[in-house]
Amino acid sequence: MPQPALLAHDLVRTLGARRVLDGVSLTVAPGRRVGLVGENGVGKSTLLTILAGHDEPDHGTVTRPPDLGFLHQEMPYDAGATLADVLDDALREARDDLAELDRLTETLATTPEGAPGHAEALDAYGRRLERAAAREAWDADRRAGLVLDGLGLGGVAHDRALGSLSGGQRGRLALAALLVRRPTALLLDEPTNHLDDAATAFLEDQLRALPGALVAASHDRAFLDAVCTDIVDLDPALEGPVRHGGSYTAYQAHRRAERARWEERHAAWLDEIAALRERAAVTAHRVAPDRGPRDNEKMGYGHAGGRVQKQISRRVRNAARRLADLERDPVPAPPPPLRFRPPALTAGGDPAADGEPPVLVALRGVAVPGRLAIERLEVTATDRLLVTGANGAGKTTLLGVLAGTVAVNGEVTRRPGTTVGLLPQDTVFPRADRDARAIYAAAVGAERAEALPLDALGLLGPRDLDTPVGRLSVGQRRRLALALLVADPPHLLLLDEPTNHLSPRLADELEEALGTGPGAVVVATHDRWLRTRWPGRELRL
Repeated sequence: MPQPALLAHDLVRTLGARRVLDGVSLTVAPGRRVGLVGENGVGKSTLLTILAGHDEPDHGTVTRPPDLGFLHQEMPYDAGATLADVLDDALREARDDLAELDRLTETLATTPEGAPGHAEALDAYGRRLERAAAREAWDADRRAGLVLDGLGLGGVAHDRALGSLSGGQRGRLALAALLVRRPTALLLDEPTNHLDDAATAFLEDQLRALPGALVAASHDRAFLDAVCTDIVDLDPALEGPVRHGGSYTAYQAHRRAERARWEERHAAWLDEIAALRERAAVTAHRVAPDRGPRDNEKMGYGHAGGRVQKQISRRVRNAARRLADLERDPVPAPPPPLRFRPPALTAGGDPAADGEPPVLVALRGVAVPGRLAIERLEVTATDRLLVTGANGAGKTTLLGVLAGTVAVNGEVTRRPGTTVGLLPQDTVFPRADRDARAIYAAAVGAERAEALPLDALGLLGPRDLDTPVGRLSVGQRRRLALALLVADPPHLLLLDEPTNHLSPRLADELEEALGTGPGAVVVATHDRWLRTRWPGRELRL
């Protein structure tokens, strides 16, 4: 069955006073898998919602396949629904196809060939059969079980209410529902959030096997490399959004080269502007400086002088004309990229009496029933500890124990005076109407906010500082939460999936910052890219 393409032309979308999308066009043919990248807030999620038909552009058009699946960053099901309800909804189309085929089969069996209605029923049967085959409808129930197992949900009771599931489980269930449904085209917003290695590998296999179009906004650099046939970067570029055919790793080199060319073109434009202004104002007039005629020039001076003045006028006009052309069509300077510039991620402390780094937190025989069991763990003042493991292994619970927010059985010893900062997976600010700058000042204090302004950290751009947090993207809210932590660095920094929702560039810079400086850092993550570059020790749960 032919798969339709996904087409978007000249999309413009303004939210508040900010133009988020400005003339974005995109063509995704069947079998192409496009990865959307760019800084947080450049419009990746906005573009996906418009492509899905959940939002309308101010200008431009979208032609989408009729059977389109969309994975939001937020769970699309009600908290009172059960896992069985979600599966029934995902399987509804396949079951409808099979029921309709049964009905049409009975109609054809009882309607003689050539009788009224036979041709119409035969045509409807053929179309429905094609659709059922594309959805693999006969195998849908078995596939549902395989998908739940592949995404780590096989052991969850089908009568469990969604409100009783963790955020990660709800996110994986929403993804499972799409894979079970098997639409002809998919739009995914951060699909690998909350996935462990096994679930991510399963998802990558499923997506590579899809015959239709795929567009995925993702921070996961390893996922982009493994799945995508094309990368579209929504960051500002000289000719608009850049599309690169190939992996994310290959695109990184391409992007660096493109920015270097942009900088060279801008510098050349500035040089030519300066030279033309000089020529128009000064240089051309120096062709014939003011002087009287010499004796041997007096006979022809008027004629020659007129010819020289015409040359001067022509050169001045040519320079002015070229200058006007350049000023009408400028080569703008590439916008400076955000650069994560924390003074320090963590604070140093006094060394122990023997000169060794002191133990900040020690766990002995600690258990959280059904969630975590740690026989012995010490985190010293200079530790870099990576916590890994499958979903449900207790990574988030361990961070809560170290932060003191989770009650435990066993012994937890903390060094007096130790300050702890925790970046949770879900970022929530109580007042969605307050802007980022006000939240930062209220959290760190006016004096600290003045000494270290929010924009100095390189996490939010100038136009985002006075934007209500309710209008910031998920990634921008994550950046703000990180800013609140590093503005007053703790002795022990706990980060739960810190690269979720962050742009790949910021994730790179955060990883670099994690490896240096005083204090202790404990990171729980599934991020394969981060794990392969981790500078410290690892605890696998």
